[in-house]
Amino acid sequence: MRLVLDWDGTVTERDTLHMAIERFGDLEVFRELEVRIGRELSLNEVIGIEMATISAPFDEVLAWLLDTVTLRPGLAELVTAYDPLIVSAGFRELIEPVLEREGVAVTVVANRLEPGPEGWRAVFLEREACDECGEPCKRVALADAGSFAYVGDGISDRCVSLAADRLFARDGLARWLDERAAAYEPYDDLHDVRRALEGGWPRNVPFRTPG
Repeated sequence: MRLVLDWDGTVTERDTLHMAIERFGDLEVFRELEVRIGRELSLNEVIGIEMATISAPFDEVLAWLLDTVTLRPGLAELVTAYDPLIVSAGFRELIEPVLEREGVAVTVVANRLEPGPEGWRAVFLEREACDECGEPCKRVALADAGSFAYVGDGISDRCVSLAADRLFARDGLARWLDERAAAYEPYDDLHDVRRALEGGWPRNVPFRTPG
């Protein structure tokens, strides 16, 4: 069984995309679009529109994030013990520098950014639409990965959470699962996840990207 982590709000204490939009983008657009996810617009459509409101130089935004983003305690220990995979609806260019800052090496599956003065362009990974939710979601990304435990907190984790063999949830994901009477294990930080997994867990099995 493989351990898979969401990034924003799961590994990080706050959603880094939300932070970047609040500081450098259009917060009114953000507030308007967030309530339309899954109703009128897909998650990727919303993220794409939101990121296009950022036109600041990439280096400026990244420097601010590196000074500001804090991680939920326990990542380094969890990586050492279980070699997890991070699967994010966010962007490698904003994730990998934070991991480098922390001195943590972990495989990341995420989208790409093309920053520009006319607005940042989101370049999403090409995936088939999911049979369950109709979007190119994380469940599709993990379709060939075998059994997995999943740790998440938000909207992008909903569909994949229902396919996990073991599930850790908090915040919005936990509330969504409660509404559906779906089982999960709560956590506050990543030490909680590690302690829950201790005993009989396959350790340090490297991830192989499907295909």
